[in-house]
This record gives sequence, C-alpha cells and structure tokens, in this order.
Amino acid sequence: MASKLEEDLTCPLCCDIYKDPVILTCAHSVCKACLQQFWEGKGSIECPYCRRKCSKGDVPNMALRNLCETFLQERSQRASAGSEVLCSLHSEKLKLFCLDDKETVCLVCRDSKKHKNHNFSPIDEAALEHKEELKIKLQPLQEKLKTLEEVKLICDQTAAHIKTQVHTTEKQIKEEFEKLHQFLRDEEASRIAALREEEEQKSQMMKEKIEKLSREISSLSGSIRAIEQEMEADDVTFLQNYKSTVKRAQCTLQDPEKLSGALINVAKHLGNLKFRVWEKMQEIVQFTPVTLDPNTAHPELILSEDLTSVRLGDEEQQLPDNPERFDQYYCFLGSEGFNSGTHCWDVEVGDNTSWNVGVMAESLQRKGDFRSLSGRWYVFYYYGKYRAYAPPQPPTLLTVKKKPQRIRVQLDWDRGKLSFSDPDNNTHLHTFTHTFTERMFPYFNIACSACPLRMLPLKTSINVEQHR
Repeated sequence: MASKLEEDLTCPLCCDIYKDPVILTCAHSVCKACLQQFWEGKGSIECPYCRRKCSKGDVPNMALRNLCETFLQERSQRASAGSEVLCSLHSEKLKLFCLDDKETVCLVCRDSKKHKNHNFSPIDEAALEHKEELKIKLQPLQEKLKTLEEVKLICDQTAAHIKTQVHTTEKQIKEEFEKLHQFLRDEEASRIAALREEEEQKSQMMKEKIEKLSREISSLSGSIRAIEQEMEADDVTFLQNYKSTVKRAQCTLQDPEKLSGALINVAKHLGNLKFRVWEKMQEIVQFTPVTLDPNTAHPELILSEDLTSVRLGDEEQQLPDNPERFDQYYCFLGSEGFNSGTHCWDVEVGDNTSWNVGVMAESLQRKGDFRSLSGRWYVFYYYGKYRAYAPPQPPTLLTVKKKPQRIRVQLDWDRGKLSFSDPDNNTHLHTFTHTFTERMFPYFNIACSACPLRMLPLKTSINVEQHR
C-alpha cells in the first residue's frame, strides 16, 4: 500500500512519481509530458485538476522535482539493502572504501598487497562524505539548469510573441495599403468623372453646332432647289419671277466658323498623371520623424497602432522580457538612433502631469534602477515643476511662464547640443552641451494615465528641381 508521501508525489494523470513536474497558474502540478498530452487530447488549455483555463507558459516546479528525486533514491537504496553486494575476489561483505583507489573493498582486500599503505574509511562514512561533496558540486549544475529553464521560458514566450507581432503587423500593413488603394480608386473615379464631364460639355457644344449647320444646310438646299425650278420654267415665266428669284439667290448666311478647343484636353488628364496623384497623396500621407519602438516599452505602456502615441495602461501586458525592454520604469525609446547630423521632433504632452522627454545613449542599461547612471539628457515635468536633468548631476529647475502643450527636441549630434523649446510660444526651455560619442535614441517616460504622449507629424511638400 502506498504511503501518504508517495500519494502526494504521484501525478494524477500517469499515476507515477512526478517526472519534470510543472506548476500551473492555479498552483496545481503535473508531469510536463502528461500535461502536453492532456492538452493535445483535450484541445484546450486547462488544469487537469480544477479544469480552470491557464497560461500555456507552464513553469518548472523545481522544489517538487528535487523532492521526487530524493524519494526515488531513498526507495532504491531501501530496495537494494535486502541484497548485499559481496566482494568479487573474496566473497566477503564490502565494508570499507579505499580513499586512494576510490573503490569499495572487503577486510581481506584491505590486508592485500594491492591496497598496502592505503587509506580506508567505513562504507557509510565514505558514502556520506562523498554525497556531501557531490551536493556541493551539484549546486552549480542545478543553478545552471534553473537559469537555462528560465531562459528557455523567455525564448518560448518570445517565439509566441513573434507570431503575434507578425499577425498584428501584417493586419496593419494590409489596412494601410487598403487606405492607399481606396485613395487611388477614389482618385481614379474622380479623374474619369472629370473626363466624362468634359466629354459631355464638348459633345453638347458639337451637337448644337451640328444642329445649327443642319438647319442652315436645309434652308440653303431649299433655296437652291427653288431657283433651279425657276430656271427650268419657260422664258416668260422665268422673266416674270426674275426679281424674286434674284432676291432669293442672295445668300445672307455667313461662312461657318471652325470651333477651337473642341477636342478633349488629353494633356490635362494625362500630363504628369502619376506625379499629380502622388502630389495629392500628401493629403492622406503623414511623416513622423520619430517612430516609437514597441520592443523597448515597459509592459504597462500601450502604443498606438501607427506607433506615434503611447499611454499608461492599468496592468502589465504579457510581453517577452527581451534585453531591449525597460522593466522598472515606464520608459520607451524611438526606433531609430542618431550618431551624426541634426534631428528635430515635436512631442505633444498636453495635460499629462508626469513625463520625461529627451535622448538616451544606446549603451545605457534598461533593466533595473538606472536613475543615477549617466547616459540620459532630458527635461521632465513632475508635481507642477519643470526640470532639466543629466544624471549624475542634480536636476536644474526651469522657469516656465506658460504651460507648454508641445515640446520640441533639437539634437545637433556633431556640435554636441541638445535643445528643448515650446514651439507654440516660441520659448526656449533649456540647452545641454555634451560631446556625444555613441548613438543617441529619442527617450521618453510617462507616469500619468490622464493623457497620452504623441509624436507630431511634419508638414511635407514635393519640390521639383530642374537639372541644368
């Protein structure tokens, strides 16, 4: 009959001692292989005990696994104790352990020439001592195994997130192209409608002209036939009607004018058609100088689909803990870093009551507490005060007369200048000077859920240059 301990260490699915047990979000444990088989057969992710829905990211239960391994070892030792192993040379009980040769021996072996002047220890003492020694050597392996399992879990989560990212990004790409396709369809319809309208106007003009000419031709043809009939009459009748016939022969119709501009203005409809459509496309196309990087954002931050705004959510999202991601503060970066040239971007802060806007060095750590480390230059708003900060130097209190709705960041990497201003009031806020030596990324922090931060688009224009 199984002991209470053995029952507690038995998997409910395979009815055997746990092998690689994992713990579910509901706190129940089950063999990893059994759980996978159960999920595949069930077709849904739930606990075999309580049938609750659970996360697929099952976590290894290391404590339970170690307990099961110890139980199996002790059971094996108890089973082997009933059949003693004898010395293969002397058929005596193995009672000693030769410390020099690292082998078990009997009392006869101890006195033999082979083990002369060797050191010995009783079996139980040697076993205990060597087990303690192996326990010490086993600890780094166990720690390494734990690290590998934790990293594997992160890799599993990352692999799943990659598929989610691809699905979401593909959907958004299709939506954006559908907007472009719809614009082109609407533009095509508009231009064809303009062509049809011109066709209708000019066709109507030609119709009226043709009808007028037809009436004049009919009238003139009738006069000619009448004159010809008078000319065919006898001489007396002809001469009697001569005055009226001559009068009829006097044509008052003017020569018809040829219509200019009667043809369709093909050049207007087809000239630089693609360029004109591209030029008009500016109405629906925007350019934002900074695109936010979702792979850097703290899990509680929610980015817009077009990656131009961010807000603070109510709870952390299930996202991979990749090296690029901030994990302690509500920070995020722009997707593109700069290591030369001048760059400018506007950030709409609105009524947000806690924000940071600036730049951050590529090498600065993103995990844990990095507040006192150098590598960030930014202005921030907190508790109604504006400050400029470049750790580890203390913050500088800024005098701001009117609360800005937008913050303009201007980075001149080559000259080592980073300036902040209020573009609406044309007010300078602060300028840092520093010799930059590495790639700098746009840096942001938001700790207020009342209002999002938004990257503002630039006005775009199309210029045509003539090469001479």
